[in-house]
Amino acid sequence: MLTIDGHLDLAMNALNWDRDYKASIDTIRQHEAGMTEKGRGVNTVSLPELRKAEIAVCYATVIARVQQPDSPLKGYRTHETAYSQSMGQLAWYRELQRQGEVRLLHDRAELDAHMAEWEADPENTPIGIILSMEGADPVVEPAQIHHWWDEGLRVISLAHYGPSKYAHGTSTPGPLTDAGREILDEMSGTNMILDVSHLNDDSFWEAVERFKGPLLASHSNCRELVPGDRQFTDDMIRHLIERDAVIGAVMDSWMLYPGYVRGETDRSVTSLSDVVDNIDHVCQLAGNASHAAIGTDLDGGYGTEQCPKDLDTIADIQKMTGMLSDRGYSQADIENIFHGNWLRLMRRVWG
Repeated sequence: MLTIDGHLDLAMNALNWDRDYKASIDTIRQHEAGMTEKGRGVNTVSLPELRKAEIAVCYATVIARVQQPDSPLKGYRTHETAYSQSMGQLAWYRELQRQGEVRLLHDRAELDAHMAEWEADPENTPIGIILSMEGADPVVEPAQIHHWWDEGLRVISLAHYGPSKYAHGTSTPGPLTDAGREILDEMSGTNMILDVSHLNDDSFWEAVERFKGPLLASHSNCRELVPGDRQFTDDMIRHLIERDAVIGAVMDSWMLYPGYVRGETDRSVTSLSDVVDNIDHVCQLAGNASHAAIGTDLDGGYGTEQCPKDLDTIADIQKMTGMLSDRGYSQADIENIFHGNWLRLMRRVWG
């Protein structure tokens, strides 16, 4: 099944962990054998594995957090440093593009041409990249969003874990900051998409009320199934559906199992069926399969130790086609979930 992944942190891993994404999964695991840092030696993503997963396009991030006062979460001291780190990540994507490994997509014409080429010759077509930013700290000041647009950025979230310059993220209550309100106003002058993943409840509701442009949730699950502010309430999901947004189901086990403790809970408690549960929940709220999608986050700082038990690499997401079919989803519904909904969103926004 042709697939679009709503969230991968490719460049972060390449630069921060010196990971060779052109190598096979086994080769990367061998290179990292003996490393004790979480996620090392148990990776699930590489460029060859994306092809096995039939991922024609992914939303791939740049990310660099700035440490805020009184926050225990580590980050860079300045936004200038975060900006420079993120531009380095963008340079990595551009070098892979020069080598013919990936292709940065900026508009409707490029997207349509890429999809036509992929469907005709998937083995030799570069993997499409829609540039996303997870947490807006690399935007030094709100007006710089126009510079980032010119550099190819098409999707941005305002916060990651904890507070950012612009909003309050996961596990941190609070509204948008003044700079956050300003950046949304600046975004309205572009065609930038707001990714509402990681926003806490207060910042989420203020952001969607203020920003009238396009929305998506690149990698988010359902609070009705797993409590916690990293997941969306049913009211949040209904609002996104009303705004014709798309929600990518994420495969990080701590968002799939109530009470999961990272580093302690065994991976055997979750399976890809739990991911399908989240997809199904969104579809039931919508009354159709037009707003649920996939946003794996499978290289988000962890590996198989924090993945569903029946997933060894990203290629295993294809198992979910049969699971969805067994639950009564039609072929057309499954195609929408695996790629059609992301395509429809981007064609609408870029049309």
